[in-house]
Amino acid sequence: MSGNNFMKLSFAARSENEAFARVAVAAFVSQLDPTLEQIDEIKTVVSEAVTNAIIHGYDGRPDGVVTLEAAIEGDTFSLSVSDEGSGIEDLELARQPLFTSRPELERSGMGFTIMENFMDAFEAESVPGGGTRLKMKKRIESKKALFN
Repeated sequence: MSGNNFMKLSFAARSENEAFARVAVAAFVSQLDPTLEQIDEIKTVVSEAVTNAIIHGYDGRPDGVVTLEAAIEGDTFSLSVSDEGSGIEDLELARQPLFTSRPELERSGMGFTIMENFMDAFEAESVPGGGTRLKMKKRIESKKALFN
């Protein structure tokens, strides 16, 4: 991931780190002066992606590692969330609204749908047994530009 500015962060696949990931990404993207709505959408996307890695990728095993990479190029924010967990058997099925591989957890199955709706571009790559990488982009029109 390249660009004018970037960051990379790796952390233990523990649910308590999800809030840390949200705040770190929000702080990084704030240099583009996004609206509160854009910040909320990005924080939600980070939550969904990180939670998927923890719950589905590593099945709750805290020995896994989740890696976030973010970049800013011009007015475009890019985000990649990856794990080296179990991977996704059927990406097309996983992208269907309401699909969940863990119904016993009462998850909505809307993670991919939410990420696709809140970002301008969304791509998922996965290798069964080899992990998953989600790549997303969002153009941030700063608040200054909206009022000029």
